[in-house]
Amino acid sequence: MEDPRDLLTSAEIRDVTAPSYWLGGRIIAFDWFLIIGLFVLAAAFPNPLTIVLAVILLGGRQLALGVIIHETGHRTLLPSARANDFCGRWLAGYWVFSDKAAYMKGHLRHHQDAGTLQDPDLPNYVDYPIPRVRLKRKVIRDLSGQIGWRRMKSIGRSIRDLAGNKTPLRPTIIRSLAVNVIMLTIMTLAGHPWLYLLWIAAFMTTHMLVTRVRQIAEHAAVPDHYVRDARQNTRTLHVSWVERLLIAPHQVSFHLEHHLLPSVPIYRLSRLHNLLLGRGFYEGVIFPRGYFNLLRQVTYPTRQNTPRNV
Repeated sequence: MEDPRDLLTSAEIRDVTAPSYWLGGRIIAFDWFLIIGLFVLAAAFPNPLTIVLAVILLGGRQLALGVIIHETGHRTLLPSARANDFCGRWLAGYWVFSDKAAYMKGHLRHHQDAGTLQDPDLPNYVDYPIPRVRLKRKVIRDLSGQIGWRRMKSIGRSIRDLAGNKTPLRPTIIRSLAVNVIMLTIMTLAGHPWLYLLWIAAFMTTHMLVTRVRQIAEHAAVPDHYVRDARQNTRTLHVSWVERLLIAPHQVSFHLEHHLLPSVPIYRLSRLHNLLLGRGFYEGVIFPRGYFNLLRQVTYPTRQNTPRNV
C-alpha cells in the first residue's frame, strides 16, 4: 500500500498529528456536560419521553467514553502521557468498568494484524454480509438487554471474587466500583437515586447496540478482509450530526484514517481525510453515507442466495 505520509508535507503531518489540550479537553467536557444534563432533565421532568431519551443518548455517551479510552490509550487525545492516562481511567474507563491497559493490549494487536487471519477483532465482522433477519435478531438481543446482561454478570462475578482477585484487573474493578458508588451517592443525596437505573439500562441496551453498529461500520463486508491495504479492510462513513450524536461520537466514523495514521488525534481525522481525498489517495474507494444505508448494504434478504460485498 502506498504510504499516505508520502502525499503530505512535513507541515501537514505535524498539523494532523498534533494533540491539543483544548480540543481533547473539549471532548471530555462535552461528554460529561451531556451526561449530567440528561440526568438533570430526567430528574426535572420524569416521564416516559425523557426517560427513553436519556437511555438512548446515555448509551451513545457511554460509547463516547470508550472513544476517550481508545484515544488516551493511543496517547493522542492530550499532549501529556500522564494526562492521557488520568483521563482515560478516571474520566472514562472506570465509569464503564473498562481497563484501559487490557483494552489497548488487544486493540494494538488489531492494528498490527488487521487484514490477516490473526486479527483478534475478526470474529466481530467476518460473517458479513448476513441475512437481515439475523441482524434483526442481534438488534433485539442488544435492546432487550440479553447481551448487556452477560456483561453485567461478568462484572458481578469480578466484584464477588474481588477478595481473591490478585490479577492486574483488581485495581480497575475497585476503582470502577468506587466511581459508580459515587455516582449513585450523588443521585441519592439529590433525592433521585432511581436515576442510576438509567445509567445501567443504557449500558445494558443502547450502549450494546451502538457498539455493535460501530463495529459493523468499521470493518464488516469490506472489499477484502485479508489484505494489508487499509483502504480494502477498513471503512470510513460520512454521517449526519444526528448520527454523530447517537452512534459516532467525536469523528469515530473516520476509521480508515485512524488505521492509516494511528498517531492522528480523533479530532483531526476529518482534516486528514480531506487532505488525502484531495491528493487522490482514495481513488476507487467508496464512502457510504449514513449508518442506516450501510446496514442495508451489509445485509441481504433471506431469500437472496448471493450476498453482496461493499
